[in-house]
Amino acid sequence: MKKDNLDNLFERLHGEFDVEEPQSGHQERFLEKLNRGNGTIALHKKKASWWKPLSIAASIVLVALLGYQAFGPQPSIKQQVTKIAPEVSLTEFYFANLIEEQVEEMKEEKTPETAQLVDDTLAQLAKLDKDYQTLEQDLVDGGDSKIILSAMITNFQTRIDLLKEVLSQIENIKNLKTQNDESFTI
Repeated sequence: MKKDNLDNLFERLHGEFDVEEPQSGHQERFLEKLNRGNGTIALHKKKASWWKPLSIAASIVLVALLGYQAFGPQPSIKQQVTKIAPEVSLTEFYFANLIEEQVEEMKEEKTPETAQLVDDTLAQLAKLDKDYQTLEQDLVDGGDSKIILSAMITNFQTRIDLLKEVLSQIENIKNLKTQNDESFTI
């Protein structure tokens, strides 16, 4: 069977074989190239291979991306909380703006008579903010989300109530001072 295939091959290629003698001086040229090339003759010159450096560069980029993803900056607690409970970001935005407005109003009303009250209030607000951050971390860590979300809203409400109470006390102090000033001038 193989012999039939070979016979067919030779029949098909009959007349296409190169049976010519090499040009004169072929052997001398061959030996000269052999002596010049340290015993090796390059039959085909290799073309510049661009795929090897490209594959190395791609490997380096892949390793760098994987490293960045594994060891790079992690999403902030706020971003993680937003993924867990998107409504928290809207609620936080509303309450934070309201609280910030009241804090600014309280700072504007600060006088020597109310300085201690304002400073104590700011310290209490800082503690409540720290408690809120702990609640955020608890939510990210997988605590009971309904209870934690309720505690977060209560935290905001406590801050607002504290600021309203302090602003009311500042207003009372201003009124008392005004009445005392009027009674001394009469």
